[in-house]
Amino acid sequence: MGRFRGGLRCIKYLLLGFNLLFWLAGSAVIAFGLWFRFGGAIKELSSEDKSPEYFYVGLYVLVGAGALMMAVGFFGCCGAMRESQCVLGSFFTCLLVIFAAEVTTGVFAFIGKGVAIRHVQTMYEEAYNDYLKDRGKGNGTLITFHSTFQCCGKESSEQVRPTCPKELLGHKIFGMIFSMVLCCAIRNSRDVI
Repeated sequence: MGRFRGGLRCIKYLLLGFNLLFWLAGSAVIAFGLWFRFGGAIKELSSEDKSPEYFYVGLYVLVGAGALMMAVGFFGCCGAMRESQCVLGSFFTCLLVIFAAEVTTGVFAFIGKGVAIRHVQTMYEEAYNDYLKDRGKGNGTLITFHSTFQCCGKESSEQVRPTCPKELLGHKIFGMIFSMVLCCAIRNSRDVI
């Protein structure tokens, strides 16, 4: 009987620790979503006139998922501490719903990946063409795209050089050199082995 009780106590504290981490992860997801919405690179991208609504929806879903994670972590902590069957049953049901939602979201994300890529490409094309029509006006969306994705232009950077990140223009060749040196060093070290 003592081993059984000790095993239950171990499971109780493992569940408590897991749910505490789950609650903290939910807090981090909420913080990340809010930072991304109000302080990250998407803030400038989503503040433009032509920004699509799915940017906002995705970030609000992220914040909602973090809130759900916090609630589930709270249910788990309370259920483990109180050893309440009702709260632990609610916790299990919430985890089951979250698992089903994750599988569904993964399937929809895999299916809709091409559509999302086309939306981003269309948005970039519009910003690119708007900049080429009126270079004096400037284009915040194009600047944000270039700084976020560390790129510059479509085929050539000559037409949109003022919107390119300054550090990208000088360090691109160094990245190529360092990657080739590292590649050769790895190949040579494998030849020795």
